Amino acid sequence: MTTILLIEQVLNGLQFGVMLFLMAAGLTLIFGVMGLINLAHGSLYMVGAFAAAAVAGATGSFILALIASLVAAAAAGAIVELVVIRRLYDRDHLDQVLATFALILIFSEGTRWLFGSFPLFLDIPPALSGPVTLPGGIEYPLYRLVIIGVGLFIALGLFQLIARTRIGIRIRAGESDREMIAALGVDISKLYTLVFALGAGLAGLAGALVGAIQSVQVGMGEPVLILAFVVIVIGGIGSIRGALVGALLVGLTDTLGGVLLPGVFATFMEPSAATAVGSSLASMSIYILMAAVLLFKPTGLYGSA
Repeated sequence: MTTILLIEQVLNGLQFGVMLFLMAAGLTLIFGVMGLINLAHGSLYMVGAFAAAAVAGATGSFILALIASLVAAAAAGAIVELVVIRRLYDRDHLDQVLATFALILIFSEGTRWLFGSFPLFLDIPPALSGPVTLPGGIEYPLYRLVIIGVGLFIALGLFQLIARTRIGIRIRAGESDREMIAALGVDISKLYTLVFALGAGLAGLAGALVGAIQSVQVGMGEPVLILAFVVIVIGGIGSIRGALVGALLVGLTDTLGGVLLPGVFATFMEPSAATAVGSSLASMSIYILMAAVLLFKPTGLYGSA
């Protein structure tokens, strides 16, 4: 493998990891603060992608499409929290899993009813299309670099929100002792709605950003949701820093594994067999990574007991 190809794959892994962070950050906030297992988080990712595709098709503006993805997903998340999730906080996790799985079906069929079964396409804006030349003569798509930059900027903003604002203090306090902050006069119901809407908005934004690379279709959020759960297990439940580190590790492991492992086995196996074995192990590499982390640190890299 050439150095240029390796650097390109590292950048692809960073872009994939940043997208996973936008999903996992909201998921880890919801689970860490509310103690809620939300299987419908991938549906909110899908809602953001479809909202962006619809607005971009109607207006031709990519910026308006991104705003629409945030607003639509956050609004959908707030409505879901008020109507359904609020009744599940005192129920066991099995009830939460069953209820949020039902929400997946509702969102999928509702989206299919509104937009049809055929994929939609969100075009990359002309200003962000095409490659740019990086140091060393590496050409890489500008839009993927923008995704990396946007994701890291949002990560910095979330760190500042959680660590330095009054809302962030309340979120951290709600994660530690929700009964105590309720006794101190904090409206825990409004806090939960805010956290859920924030997590949903981040998922919707991730869907819109990725929708310009892939097609926008019903059910697109479920595979990403599985990887987001892997991310928060690796990083530690409730930790934004853990979500970022875990997402980057998963993104790089998945991307580089698919490129490097077939080449490793090709040194002592026939090319066809090496490709098959390497590809199979590459698809399992993120789960092997998760198992290795849990073996040495069961709470995740930055989680607490």
